[in-house]
Order: sequence, then C-alpha cells, then structure tokens
Amino acid sequence: MILIDALYINNSGGKVLLDYLIEELEKTSKEIFYLLDERIQNENHSLKLKNKVTYLQASLFKRRKFYRENKNKFSAILCFGNLPPNIRTSAKVYTYFHQLLFLELPKEIPFISKKIYYIKTRVLNAFRKNTDYWIVQTDLVKEKLSKKYDIRENNILVMPFYPPFGMQINQNIRKEHQYIYVSNVTRHKNHLRLMDAFTKFYDQHKKGKLILTIPDHAADILNLINIKKDKGYPIENIGFIDRNALRKLYKESEYHIYPSLTESFGLGLVEAIENGCKVIGADLPYTYAVCKPSFVFNPLEVDSITEALSLSLQKNTINSESKVTNKIDTLISLLH
Repeated sequence: MILIDALYINNSGGKVLLDYLIEELEKTSKEIFYLLDERIQNENHSLKLKNKVTYLQASLFKRRKFYRENKNKFSAILCFGNLPPNIRTSAKVYTYFHQLLFLELPKEIPFISKKIYYIKTRVLNAFRKNTDYWIVQTDLVKEKLSKKYDIRENNILVMPFYPPFGMQINQNIRKEHQYIYVSNVTRHKNHLRLMDAFTKFYDQHKKGKLILTIPDHAADILNLINIKKDKGYPIENIGFIDRNALRKLYKESEYHIYPSLTESFGLGLVEAIENGCKVIGADLPYTYAVCKPSFVFNPLEVDSITEALSLSLQKNTINSESKVTNKIDTLISLLH
C-alpha cells in the first residue's frame, strides 16, 4: 500500500496540485492510503473502494502518532507538504518540496512570520533524514534545497507537474490591455505595489484593466480595491474562481502580470502561457526557471512595474514561452 501524506495542504496552488494528484492516482490500479487535512474533509474526492482516507488535524503530534502506529504498513510514501515523516519508516519515502520560504525569506515578510518559518526550517532539518528522496519543481529549487540542507543533488529529483485544462474551448476574444494576477493574498505576493503601479500606469495612459483573485477574508486589500475603484481606477476583484472560469479568464486576457517576491514554481505563469496569455514577470530567478516572459520588472520598485505595464502597450510584443513539461506520470511511476 502507498501512503500519500498531504496533511498540511488545504488551499492555494498546493491544493490544486493535490486534487490533480489524487485524480490521476485514482486512475491507476495502485492501492492508496490518503492522509489529509481535516479542513478539506467536506470536499468530495472520488476514491475507489479499496483505497482509504484519514483526515487529521494538521499537527506534528497527531502526525507523529499516525506514523508510529503505521510505520511498517506502507511500501512507499509520498509526503506532499514539504515535510518528511516524523520518524524513519520501512517504506521508500519521497518528499515533495514546494515552499521556497523554507529556503529564503523576502525582506517584506513580517517579523512574526520570519520567526514561524525559522521554527519550521528547524523542524524540517530535524526530519530530513527520514526521507530517501526529495522531489522539486525546478532546478532552481533543487540547487537551493541542496545548499541549505546539505542534501546530495542525486537525492533531489526535478519533476514538475500541474493539471492541464483538458479539452480545448472556443477561443475567447482576447481583451486588449486586460491584465490579470491569479494568486492568493499572502504578503510576499506583492499586491500593494502592483495596485500602486497600475494606478500610476492608468493615470499616464488611461488604458487597461486589472483583475485580481483576492479571497473574501482579505478585508484590508479588498477595502483598498474599493477605494481605488471609487476613484475611477478599473481594478476588479473576482475572488476565488473554479478551473473553468479561470481558463476563460486566461483566454480573454492579454497579460498575466506576476509581481510575487518568491515562488517555488509559479503555477499561474505556466497556466497563463498554456492559455495564450503573455507574461509580465518579476525579474527574479523563479520566473526564468519556468518561462521566457514577454517583459520583466523589479518587483520591489513601483516605478519599474509601471514601466513594464507601459511597455506592454506596444504593438506586436513577443509571446511568452514555457520551459516546463508535466511529469505527473513519471512521479506516479515512482510509487510502488
């Protein structure tokens, strides 16, 4: 039996990948045991009768108890939340690492968050010998992970995967000068600078529309959006949307602007290019690890973001190109 330990995954890009992984695993004949976060217990995962699922509170104590009770039960384990098992088991263990904040913290991160991530890195370091292999999404993350935790590069596998959008749909009419930013709302996602830059851009050119996907709980940023809208700036928040609506949004938008200060992968970059969007990206290594963007900017400088937006008004700008391929089948083949 194979264990998929995704106890710390419950939202955002990690949840998108987890849902896709479960969907693909359920197409195989493998016998699977899923360990999932209780916060997603009400979601419908269509599992085969022979496969099992347990929902737990995402705590180190409960996870350790689970592994102590089941340490010799599984032939292979995929830990999908950056953290290897709390204890050494008899299984072949793979740990999927997709959180760059365990490797480096932007200066923008609040002091409390820095302390929390410092503790998390100490925990990860304590558990790192409980996994046989690490799986990452880019060579950039492989290099940083190897260096920070003194892990042999031969034990780090690069296997990006992401859910395709499925069957082609009729091409929407692409709206000129429509900019989107598909992202959650944590501090390093850099929404405030983006909105300041867009308002300066709009003051200069009276063109463009910015669409954001801010969740309902982010009251401060939602209030700022409303203030800017009341002043006549075309900034729209559509909140969380499903995959079908997201694809339609990509298809009708000209640019995906991505000012995040750090990413392990940047799923939105890959999805945007797959659906014909051009990328205006942060001039940071994570951007170049997954794509060749149409324009870049310094994400710490509002004027630089404004300048990139202004350059995008040119005619016949170059298309963006993806550098990654979906390796979900290779990943699944490891688990036996």
